[in-house]
Amino acid sequence: MYVLISNYLVPLEEVDKARDEHVAFLDGLLQQGKLVVAGRQDPPVGGLVVIDVDTEAEARAIMAHDPYVLRNLADYTFTGFKPSLGKIL
Repeated sequence: MYVLISNYLVPLEEVDKARDEHVAFLDGLLQQGKLVVAGRQDPPVGGLVVIDVDTEAEARAIMAHDPYVLRNLADYTFTGFKPSLGKIL
């Protein structure tokens, strides 16, 4: 599993112009069974995405298709982890 933390590279107003496409992209990941949870940071300087994949390479390949990445609106850091305790929403 990978936790991805995004950092917006442009003002929020510019990010919001692509938000519908970004949410549709994430919805596609949800339909594929890869998205665990996603949402904006508070304050909205980026977001957090948790995806269920085995490798960083797979996580990077998937997120390369995110409209925020394609439009250079945000970048991501990738952290792998193995959940051992918690509540799935």
